Parts: sequence; structure tokens; C-alpha cells
Amino acid sequence: MNLDRLMTGVCSIAKEAGSFLKSEIKNITKNHVEYKSEHDFVTYVDKTSEKFLIRELTSLFPEAGIIAEESQKDRNEKQYNWIIDPLDGTTNYIHGLAPYAVSIALTDFEKEILGVVYEVSLDECFSAHIQGPAYLNNEIIKVSDTAALSKSFIATGFPCINYSKLPEYIELLKAIMFYTHGVRRLGSAATDIAYVACGRFDMFYEYNLGSWDVAAGSVIVKQAGGKVSDFSGGTNYLFGKEIITSNSLVHEEFMNLLQKYFDHA
Repeated sequence: MNLDRLMTGVCSIAKEAGSFLKSEIKNITKNHVEYKSEHDFVTYVDKTSEKFLIRELTSLFPEAGIIAEESQKDRNEKQYNWIIDPLDGTTNYIHGLAPYAVSIALTDFEKEILGVVYEVSLDECFSAHIQGPAYLNNEIIKVSDTAALSKSFIATGFPCINYSKLPEYIELLKAIMFYTHGVRRLGSAATDIAYVACGRFDMFYEYNLGSWDVAAGSVIVKQAGGKVSDFSGGTNYLFGKEIITSNSLVHEEFMNLLQKYFDHA
């Protein structure tokens, strides 16, 4: 398997899908929005983008199965799988806001080996595979060198479906707001994680995310020198619906803070 060749192909496919997203953003109206749940949306743009991605990625690497947000949501028994989010940040998108992104990962027995996140509005393509560095538009990127949580700039997401951990989440958010340089919620987890990889954020955390939200960004962060874990510090972040990505230097300090509020961690 030539991961360099695959990554080049995936970047090209992601950009083509992103071009479609950008061309359609002014055409979206409330009549195009479908409700998967009360606060979880999908449009014809998500669905069309996903069909394109499945077709092109299957052509690029036919041996791989598909795990995609809008059509095939379960784990796949194949060794290799494409994990696809055709439009990460749909709520932003339908309101004409950035960021929004295309996220594509390739896994080998549920271990991420390649990831591409294309943030459309800024034309930024983040990419990495396990045999090389992480890139932003072909330039090597690294995580930040911030060594203390008190000096960190942090991203997170707000729960919109699963509110079961909301009390713990709010208490942790309060602590972080008082203790760090600030917290941002951009509305696209894939973009947040990519921004950790290039040092714009020192850390990102969220719960109730799907594999398609985190798979691509996770490998990019790791290849940029960062660390990825679940809320317990383990490796069940791909399908475990909770994730922390960081520059690695502030990871343990944040884990200690998180465990004061998430007693299961």
C-alpha cells in the first residue's frame, strides 16, 4: 500500500467535494433541511457529497469498506475502511457560517492510518498518514509547545443530542473558562482537531461524537506530535463517543481536571 499516493488522491477527492459544498451554500434554504433529530440536521448537500465520496474513494482503494455518516453508520468487518463525513459542520453550513469541512480517514483494523480534513471556507487541506509528517496545504505542521493548561487556548463542542453528561460538562467548562486563555466552540469537530494539529488550539475535547467526526483529525494530530485519548486516557475514542486531542504537553494536566467532574473517567 502506497500511503503517499493514497493521501494525494484523497486530498484531491476532498477538495472536489469541498468545491461542491462551496458552490451550493448560497442555494440552501430552510426547505432543504431535514431533521435527523431535533438539533441534528442533514441536507441534499450532505447526501450528494457523500455519494460522490463513496464512489471516488471506492475507485481509489476498492479493498476498503465504507463507514459514512449519512448512509452506512455501523462498524464494518473489513480490514480496511474509509470513514467519511461529507459535511462536518452542517449547522454552520445551513446558516451560511464557517467553518465546515470534508473529513476522510482510512483505518486498518479500526486503527487510523490516513486522514484528510479539508476546511472549505479557507481552502485549507490538512493531511497525514502514519508513515510521515502532518501537512497543511503541503507545508509540514506541528502542534503547539504550550506546556501549561493555564496558558492554553482550548476548543470544545456543545452537546446537541445527548445531554446525559451535561452537568459534568458545564462544571468542567466553567473551570476551563476561568483557568485558561479561553475556550472556543467553532461547530466543526474535524476542523477543531485539525487546528490542534497546526497549533492554533492547544487542545480539543468533546463527547457524543461519531467516528466520522474524529478519525481523520486524530491521525493528523498524532503525526503532528500531539496526543489523542478518550476521557479515561485510553484509546477508545474512535467509536467510544468521547475524545481529547492535545499538543501532548497539557494532556495529563487536563485529564486530572476532567476527572474531577467526570467521575467515570
